[in-house]
Amino acid sequence: MGEHNVDLKLEAQKQAAFAQHLLDDIKALEYMLANDLIESGPIRIGAEQEFCLVDENFRPSVLAEEILKKVNDPHFTTELAKYNLEINLDPFELNKECFQKLENQLIDLLNKAKETASEFKNKVILTGILPTISKTELDFDYMTPNPRYWALNEMLKEKRGGNFDLYLTGVDELAIQHDSVLFEACNTSFQMHLQIDPNDFISSYNWAQAISGPLLGIASNSPLLLGRELWSETRIALFQQSIDTRSSSSALKDQKARVTFGDQWEEGTIADIYKHDIAQYNSILTREIEKSSLDQLKEGEIPKLKALSLNNGTIYKWNRPCYGVGGGKAHVRIENRYIPSGPSIKDEMANFVFWVGLMIGRPKKFDDMQNQMDFRDAKLNFINAARMGKRSVMVWEEKEYSIPNLLYDKILPIAEDGLKNTGFSEKMIQENLRIIAKRAENKTGAQWLVSNYRQLKKNLKSDDALLALTESMYHNQEGQKSVIDWPCCEQPENLIKKATKVEHIMTTNLFSVQENDLASLALSIMSWKRINHLPVEDRKGNLVGLLTHRHIRENADLEKNEMVSEIMVKSPITVGREFPIQEAEKMMLQKDIGCLPVMEDGQLVGILTVKDLQKLN
Repeated sequence: MGEHNVDLKLEAQKQAAFAQHLLDDIKALEYMLANDLIESGPIRIGAEQEFCLVDENFRPSVLAEEILKKVNDPHFTTELAKYNLEINLDPFELNKECFQKLENQLIDLLNKAKETASEFKNKVILTGILPTISKTELDFDYMTPNPRYWALNEMLKEKRGGNFDLYLTGVDELAIQHDSVLFEACNTSFQMHLQIDPNDFISSYNWAQAISGPLLGIASNSPLLLGRELWSETRIALFQQSIDTRSSSSALKDQKARVTFGDQWEEGTIADIYKHDIAQYNSILTREIEKSSLDQLKEGEIPKLKALSLNNGTIYKWNRPCYGVGGGKAHVRIENRYIPSGPSIKDEMANFVFWVGLMIGRPKKFDDMQNQMDFRDAKLNFINAARMGKRSVMVWEEKEYSIPNLLYDKILPIAEDGLKNTGFSEKMIQENLRIIAKRAENKTGAQWLVSNYRQLKKNLKSDDALLALTESMYHNQEGQKSVIDWPCCEQPENLIKKATKVEHIMTTNLFSVQENDLASLALSIMSWKRINHLPVEDRKGNLVGLLTHRHIRENADLEKNEMVSEIMVKSPITVGREFPIQEAEKMMLQKDIGCLPVMEDGQLVGILTVKDLQKLN
């Protein structure tokens, strides 16, 4: 999430000072570009590994800070939620050994995290979106207590003028309003960095944009959120909506999202990209900066461009242009932010090798993307890949391809040539590109998750299926195999005993009637659908009553025009979704009732029945 030392309010005086530092940073960057003060080589790679922490029941943990403290390693840092951490890997010079070095370090650091997590009865999982995240883990209490995250949350809400509205549609739909930025915390990625020669930055950046669609489609791994089957890479839509600063209006006006693929091919230099972003987006975070970057240059120092870096960190481009300083030398790089975490380390490394091979293998004709491809086609490719994954259709050089055909015919050969020409071994190239090709031939991570979730749901409730899916994913990752070799998952033994809250076992696919409906119609619905409990709502959707199986028995001879309101149980006893199951069972026994409607913010979200409780035994 970037720089942590930020102010909580954009006070006018501090904001003005920050804006001046931002302008100075642009001038300093242009000076360094013009005077060859930015490294053109050697090329380096780097990565950031975000991962999830789960408890012994495979539900989101709250112990990230405790585990981070116990790990005591500067490679690790916090993320937005208490169930996420991030590993910042070291940069490695691009040579025939770099990917093996990076993979070895990643394995070592993940093992360190796993060993420490196990002391807290936690586990580490690599996944784009953790399947077992529920509405509960999106409450403000699950946000990491860090001033930057609080400031980000408040600033985004202020910009929006209220809470966050999310609407995602795929096979299922998710429509919800939320009061915190924590939906963003559902997104877990494997961010890849590639250093770029500043003189080749624009061509490289535009090429990175062009290849994003097919790469995302074959790497998709995030199809599920809150038990809903949405996009193949749901992170793309979720990230944009979860930190969107735009507000609704009756006026027809263009408003730019802070999470963006972009709107055009870039021109000029990396400084021109930053200028456009500063003009396009208002600053939402600031900090005090002691020394001007221009003054630093005059004194012979290489500045870190702190204002520009902070501002750039609040504009969430899927291919982000980055400036950095390492070993006293400045460099520029492209950060690939759209690749999800997982399904395994082998899959992540294959994605990385594939992307770098494509970047360094760029054919000469693609140096000028404006004359090779319409930007809107590149953007549409990216959106289609996020929606449909491997099954989407890509436009490439004005022709339509399926992702597998595009990979086989055009993309994989480019990556292979790029890697060979850079001196990588044939064995390394084939081992990694084989995983990409096999995903195209068989299944991606997203397809594995969807097919197994659908199969599990034939015999399990959604929550149980998500638990089984997460447990299977964990064991497959521990086996160090690519998703192309993962077997179908099976229902673990004693899975249902891991439920602790009402929301874990309640029925959510509900039928309901209104109080002014005919009672005979309501009772017929109960008979048709073989349900013993039917909620009754008023016209505003508020729960006002309940019909039970007893009503069917006692009202066999209803009056012709009798209404539901005349026979229903009024003001039924209800509980919240986080209510403990044991307490709910005790309440139902004491009150001699067969069900408990489950409420959240005044709305009915489920029903807990005796049958649900019987499954625990």
